[in-house]
Amino acid sequence: MMNFSPLLAQQGPNDTAAIMMILAAVAIIIVMIGLFAIVANFFWLWAQSFTTGAGIGLSDLIGMWFRRVDARTIVRSKIMSVQAGLGNNEITSAELEAHYLAGGNVPQVIRAMIAARKSKMINLEFRQAAAIDLAGRDILEAVQTSVYPKVIDCPPKGAARSSLDAVAKDGIQLKVKARVTVRANLAQLIGGAGEETIIARVGEGIVSAIGSAGQHKIVLENPDVISKAVLAKRLDSQTAFEIVSIDIADIDVGENIGARLQADTAEADMRVARARAESRRAAAVAVEQEMNANIEMSRAKLVEAEADVPKAMAEAFASGTLSIMDYYRLKNVDADTKMRTSIADVGDRDKPAIQAVS
Repeated sequence: MMNFSPLLAQQGPNDTAAIMMILAAVAIIIVMIGLFAIVANFFWLWAQSFTTGAGIGLSDLIGMWFRRVDARTIVRSKIMSVQAGLGNNEITSAELEAHYLAGGNVPQVIRAMIAARKSKMINLEFRQAAAIDLAGRDILEAVQTSVYPKVIDCPPKGAARSSLDAVAKDGIQLKVKARVTVRANLAQLIGGAGEETIIARVGEGIVSAIGSAGQHKIVLENPDVISKAVLAKRLDSQTAFEIVSIDIADIDVGENIGARLQADTAEADMRVARARAESRRAAAVAVEQEMNANIEMSRAKLVEAEADVPKAMAEAFASGTLSIMDYYRLKNVDADTKMRTSIADVGDRDKPAIQAVS
């Protein structure tokens, strides 16, 4: 910056005063240009606010500029609220600025409040709407859903299964598609569960209602039995929605799960019985083999004993205990016994033939 002290020291009093006046004029001109630029920048916004009665002054706009607030967004939102009949006292520019600085969507909140006011059904305050918006919920969609209920498919489109499958007490499977009509509950929108919870609870209720039915024909004749049973459980508790109705869109008969389970049980029982019979057969075969081994052992002992007979007879002959006549009598008795036995066997074989002829 240029130093004017030596120059002022060389000049006279009149010249010094002139220079000071020139410098003051330059400073005033610079300030005026700056003020004009600021006024020109916010003039149209101030004009819009003034003509619509939004109540945002030029000083407020300049303050927004210093606070790094988008004045255009604030002014247009305030004008929109005033034109919709919300009033200056209900929503102030300071509240709009605070919500903007907090990262909220100011126009979305104003639109939601206007929609709630126009519906004449919802009493929505700015603080509540701002809190819902800052919580990450779409406040405008919530208000629209509260006025015009939303339909949720159960199961939803694109799910792994196209229907809810449940089995009645008689073992028949039913495939159900339902439509849940819900209305947004603004009081529980913050912290309340979303659509996924509603879908899961409704699916659980439908499966439980069908499982409690004695016969699947009852459900087919009166599908509203499912709706009444599900609605009675108050599934919308602690959720962001209020269930208006549950309608059964489609219901089909699936497989006979009971019969299939019984068949599988019978097949398993048969396999168990076969395994037990095979075990008993193997045990019987083992016992038979053991008996055959005992028989062969007895035969071996008999042969061994028969081999000792000639030796005993020779000893008897040598000692004189057995004479030749005794030996021949023994042979005659043995021959006579064999003859009687053979005659008896022939008689037994001829009896069936004689009975057939008679």
